[in-house]
Amino acid sequence: MPDQPNTVPATDPPDAHPTDPPGVTPGELLHRLRQRQPADPVTHVERVPPRVGEPAPWPSWAPAELRAAYARRGVSTPWRHQAEAADLAYDRRHVVVATGTASGKSLAYQLPALATLLADPRATVLYLAPTKALAADQLRAVAALEVEGVRPACYDGDTSRAEREWIRRHSRFVLTNPDMLHHGILPGHAQWSGFLRRLAYVVVDECHVYRGVFGSHVAHVLRRLRRQCARYGRNNGPTFVLASATSGDPATAAGRLTGLPVSAVTEDTSPRAGVTFALWEPPLLPPDPSTDGSGEPGAGPELNQVRRSALRETADLLADTVATGVRTLAFVRSRRGAEVVAASARRSLDEAVPGLGDRVAAYRAGYLREERRELERALLHGDLLGLASTNALELGVDLIGLDAVVICGYPGTRASLWQQAGRAGRSGQEALAVLVARDDPLDTYLVHHPEAVFGAPVEATVLDPANAYVLGPQLACAAAEAPLTAADLKLFGDGAEEAVAALVEVGALRQRPTGWYWRHRERPEVDLRGEGGAPVCVVESATGRLLGTVDGGSAHFLLHPGAVYLHQGVSYVVDALDLDDGCALVHHEEPDWSTHARDVTSLSVVSVRSYVDAGPVGLFLGEVDVTSQVVSYQRRRIATGEVIDTRPLDLPARELRTVAVWFTLSPESLVGAGVEPADVPGALHAAEHAAIGLLPLVATCDRWDIGGLSTAVHPDTEAPTVFVYDGHPGGAGFAERAYGMAASWLRATRDAIAECGCEAGCPSCVQSPKCGNGNSPLSKPDAIRVLDAVLTNLPK
Repeated sequence: MPDQPNTVPATDPPDAHPTDPPGVTPGELLHRLRQRQPADPVTHVERVPPRVGEPAPWPSWAPAELRAAYARRGVSTPWRHQAEAADLAYDRRHVVVATGTASGKSLAYQLPALATLLADPRATVLYLAPTKALAADQLRAVAALEVEGVRPACYDGDTSRAEREWIRRHSRFVLTNPDMLHHGILPGHAQWSGFLRRLAYVVVDECHVYRGVFGSHVAHVLRRLRRQCARYGRNNGPTFVLASATSGDPATAAGRLTGLPVSAVTEDTSPRAGVTFALWEPPLLPPDPSTDGSGEPGAGPELNQVRRSALRETADLLADTVATGVRTLAFVRSRRGAEVVAASARRSLDEAVPGLGDRVAAYRAGYLREERRELERALLHGDLLGLASTNALELGVDLIGLDAVVICGYPGTRASLWQQAGRAGRSGQEALAVLVARDDPLDTYLVHHPEAVFGAPVEATVLDPANAYVLGPQLACAAAEAPLTAADLKLFGDGAEEAVAALVEVGALRQRPTGWYWRHRERPEVDLRGEGGAPVCVVESATGRLLGTVDGGSAHFLLHPGAVYLHQGVSYVVDALDLDDGCALVHHEEPDWSTHARDVTSLSVVSVRSYVDAGPVGLFLGEVDVTSQVVSYQRRRIATGEVIDTRPLDLPARELRTVAVWFTLSPESLVGAGVEPADVPGALHAAEHAAIGLLPLVATCDRWDIGGLSTAVHPDTEAPTVFVYDGHPGGAGFAERAYGMAASWLRATRDAIAECGCEAGCPSCVQSPKCGNGNSPLSKPDAIRVLDAVLTNLPK
């Protein structure tokens, strides 16, 4: 089961494959990997020492039957933090346990929940996981305990209609996800009335995932759940037990998520095997005289070197470790990247030992249920030695016997970094973790500043339930479930009264003496994950076979006509994209190029929330309107990255009202800093790219969660301006964090540019992989001068 907490394994580990060579220590493995490189790519090795566990006696209230069930699974006693969290939960106090990977958080919530189900034959438990894989894993764990009368069951989009009816009637431990709670359970609350009336515990697993817009939506889904429990007679409400990776201020974040006071258990007392953690920077490639380093042919005389692709480096490391017999999980940022890494590793292995490539696969969201389950089974049973995965496997799925983790690019937060690294060594053995730096400012900064990885505290989770673009739609959903009352508005917090008034004004709600009523027959269409609409189905034209899905927000970039789409290592080319019907038609083809969409953006200032007047420099936080459109795509040779051509696209523009942070400089201050007027656009553009790249250092965001724009004279500010904005309607809290940490953020940005070894700018400092202007113009030296001017005047 996930986070197996104690002395002996719950099941015998899978047998080794008959061709597997003897194991090697993490240090020996790292030495071998380094020896295969022409130059040492490792910039730092951190040795995380092993830790001895602190056991505690079973709580006095834990029934003998349950203790025996855990004993059969190899758990003789809990660790101290497990017992402490379980005691708080059994005492009906809301609690979050925020400890490291493989620390046994599962037992901390299973113990009080199952003890209550044994003591009260009518009580029920609801478990929420952010992914189907984690819920399925937890189902296996709870079912393996064989506690009589619990009847655990998963209720999600893969559950058949007949199974759903049985689960509503008979299961007392329902495992689901926030999306199903939002779309299925709460709208059909009358069918769940008995379950909700007797709901004793709500378990929110991996709650650090609920950040930004997604976290803000989930916060209101939990408030809607509490409201329905109260309507069906659960007056005191269920007890919330939350599990989180190590994070900054987990009690505050959990309280914001649930709307309740939450106690935190943060001292990890479980034993931990040692981890050898290496920071790995791919080597520089020889300069190509036909390009300027950005991939644009003949763009100028400067010969800028670029680094070997992190995807290629990760694929080679995955192949090398699998060839050594080491079970390895490679985390890759994107779905396409996971497919590319798996396909490349398979090719390399088959060239060395025909058939060995069959022991490597890709795993990502968008696969059909049967494919996901088969991959999970193959990895658990040792049929697969290597897996390239998106963060779908970052969370608490128990992957027995993994020896190494390769992380392709910084995952955006230190919490996610340690969560991914913790996937290795989950059976108690020593483990190797390798962070492979992408060619971008943040990754380059981190591999040369290990103190920012290993010496800094884990970030706090950022979410904003008061976001009007989240609160309004969620109140509409609540009203569609049952009329809203004045008491309900207190439950939903700040801004609820204004949001209800706005819904009445636009005709969505009708106010009556007894409350506010939803006026329409259809339910509100609300996407919890803020991904830009319903998923787009990918269908093979020749056969009509459904290959997978892509979220609506990514379809413009990944499924535009002409795009190369990868599924399980097989390439398809998109023939047509129908956004209205949510369908992309593709045909099988194996081109020797990849595709990269490019967009253009315009921005206008709506209002200013806060500002700092620093003389010639101004720092602002406010609302902005952003209009963006994917206008073209590049085809690039897979082998060399060479740009073949750029082809136009005709896709609709998309509009976004969001929150931005921006700074302005007076023209005189730029001249004083040594930036000539003709160089101002390139200086600001380069500073903008680097600032976007470094923002995840201070906020729990991903580079792809945010956007930016720079201009020598913006019509709304009438000054040279750099904007960085949240890529979600109404904002996600990232811009506010950047505004509050501006000096630290921009100092790290300036240092990352200055310390980069290139002469005129490269992907490691000022070039952006998503720039709609082809990374032109850019001026690295002038970007440093711009940031120096800002930092000189900005208050510390």
